[in-house]
Amino acid sequence: MAQIELIMPKMGESIIEATILRWVKNVGDKVAMDESILEIATDKVDSEVPSPTDGVIKEIRFKENDVVPIGTVIAIIATDAAEAVQASPAVAAPAEKAPAAAAPEVKQPALQTANFSQSTRFYSPLVKNIAKQESISVDELEKINGSGAEGRVTKKDIMGYLQNRTSPAKVSSPAAAPITPPAVSISGNVEIIEMDRMRKLISDHMVMSKHVSPHVTSFVECDVTNLFNWRAKVKGEFSKKYNENITFTPIFVEAVAKAIRDFPMINVSVDGNKIIVRKDVNIGMAAALPSGNLIVPVIKGADQLNLAGLTRQVNDFAVRARANQLKPDEIQGGTFTLTNVGTFGNVMGTPIINQPQVAIMATGAIKKKPAVIETEYGDVIAIRQMMFLSLSYDHRVVDGSLGGSFLRRVADYLEQFDPNRGV
Repeated sequence: MAQIELIMPKMGESIIEATILRWVKNVGDKVAMDESILEIATDKVDSEVPSPTDGVIKEIRFKENDVVPIGTVIAIIATDAAEAVQASPAVAAPAEKAPAAAAPEVKQPALQTANFSQSTRFYSPLVKNIAKQESISVDELEKINGSGAEGRVTKKDIMGYLQNRTSPAKVSSPAAAPITPPAVSISGNVEIIEMDRMRKLISDHMVMSKHVSPHVTSFVECDVTNLFNWRAKVKGEFSKKYNENITFTPIFVEAVAKAIRDFPMINVSVDGNKIIVRKDVNIGMAAALPSGNLIVPVIKGADQLNLAGLTRQVNDFAVRARANQLKPDEIQGGTFTLTNVGTFGNVMGTPIINQPQVAIMATGAIKKKPAVIETEYGDVIAIRQMMFLSLSYDHRVVDGSLGGSFLRRVADYLEQFDPNRGV
């Protein structure tokens, strides 16, 4: 009888594990090739795992809500239906009935009895297992500096900590130690809403970013009258030519991409004492979801696209983000992030850096305001379309000169927009 192993798929270069949300199929169920077997979630996106063959589910090795490393066998599909059904009673309970030779992560549900639910950090099943075996408390684990993606503690980090357990070198400084939140009274007229999975991840990511990066925010006011009038003039023609509605976002992305080429040190990441300079300009665009959560699809090679190409990418991402149809590789690999707080009528914002990037820019609402205009006949006051740009940056590697100069350059590109530009 042929048996096919269903592997937890790799969902992107920085993804090391995924959470099983729901088994669509059970032991003994028939499945067709490419039919969905289960739904999984990473810290980036939710996805479905299809069957690689026709057959019958013979064995399920993990339960819902288990966190499983990428590359782990999560189920067995038998291509001989009769034998698969005969074997199914022995494997009806997924995780508890897994073979003794299965990966150690099968024991992960038992590890969850530790008080990890109170932690604001994510720990892989392997790290939890090591912590349990070495009697490392959650409080102690929280103080270990993580070198993994988004500051996660890796096997190397925890093993290094064990070798120097009495040394403070491996422990966060008191300023970076976890802070106990104040007690919240739940008496009176209140409603308690449990955070959903994505909101928990966003919360952890934002707290981590503020701990990792000393944030500084700079602001400039920008006269966007020319590009505002240009868009109003050409949007009908643009739609007919490209079958796309042009918004301000692709114009902002275009200006940011140009400015990054002028100031490449804004397009970096920090790895310990090393600065990683990103040669690709991959701009993330923060998008609000109907649930109120945020997701950041990434326009890869934004500096290589013309305005029509940027418009098509922006519109496509916006539509599919709202429908929860983004692919894992479309929300990673960003080197800089743009967020449009003007969408909500806000004139400016102080956004939090999307780690491991070092800068994020917010665009405010465009408002008519009186402004002083220099002309050959002298200064005059006129009604102009004005907006604020704000840039939050990591002061470890981006000082005020670089951050301020970059932001000013973006504003220059927007202010110098050619009102006679063709479509």
